[in-house]
Amino acid sequence: MKLCRYGNKGQEKPGIIDGAGRLRDLSGIVAAADDLSRQLQKVAGVKPETLPLVNGKPRFGVPWTGIGKFVAIGLNYSDHAKEAGLALPSEPIVFLKANTCINGPDDDVVQPKKSTKLDWEVELGVVIGAQAQYVSEADALKHVVGYCIVNDVSERSFQMATSQWDKGMGFDTAWPIGPWLVTSDEIRNPQDLEMALEVNGKRMQSGNTRTMVFGVAQIVSHVSHYMTLLPGDLIATGTPPGVGMGIKPTPLFLKPGDEMRLTIAGLGEQRQKVVAYGGPK
Repeated sequence: MKLCRYGNKGQEKPGIIDGAGRLRDLSGIVAAADDLSRQLQKVAGVKPETLPLVNGKPRFGVPWTGIGKFVAIGLNYSDHAKEAGLALPSEPIVFLKANTCINGPDDDVVQPKKSTKLDWEVELGVVIGAQAQYVSEADALKHVVGYCIVNDVSERSFQMATSQWDKGMGFDTAWPIGPWLVTSDEIRNPQDLEMALEVNGKRMQSGNTRTMVFGVAQIVSHVSHYMTLLPGDLIATGTPPGVGMGIKPTPLFLKPGDEMRLTIAGLGEQRQKVVAYGGPK
């Protein structure tokens, strides 16, 4: 299944994508406030082609509600670590992002105040479907309900100011998610997915999940030994080479007006425009 939520921000309805790629309305079966576990129970056995079609091209929101934790993994692609000139980590580098950074897949990314080094990162998102605590690597994927695209937008000057990365990764709008949550039965091998990111129509990132240092099963197992993962939690698994910080000889960073396009095989497409912060000085 390809689950989604669509409509104006704060008023999204549950939806599903049918076999022909058309958006269908799930609101007759699933309540807007249903968390992921409840939603999955209700849609089991539903045939999308029997549901009402949604006309036009509505906005997509984050594909599910009830995201309790945002876990991210750093330096998890061997070719990305190489471009950064850093040694491969001996175990996953784990950090958390603030839940206020959630953003729809095509919503604007707001460059924060005093930002000078805004960067892009296409990542595979792993969605937890069953509680995971001290799970083995062999059993880890049983706790994964599906996958999505994540753009882990990063402010490098904030990130590198201290040894802790969080403040460079958790600003408002810094984590576009979606457009769909694609259930794991449709993604048979999460370690062989082509992924790409463009800025203003130019390909910047090209990669494949096969070059992960730690695969999805390893990551889920590892994280579950340090925190309990709950249904709806999301793990971003790292980015391939081609980030702006790694461009030689002069790094390239995002500015207002720039547009990003992200794709991962089987998971759809994201598009965002960077806009300047317009709030209080």
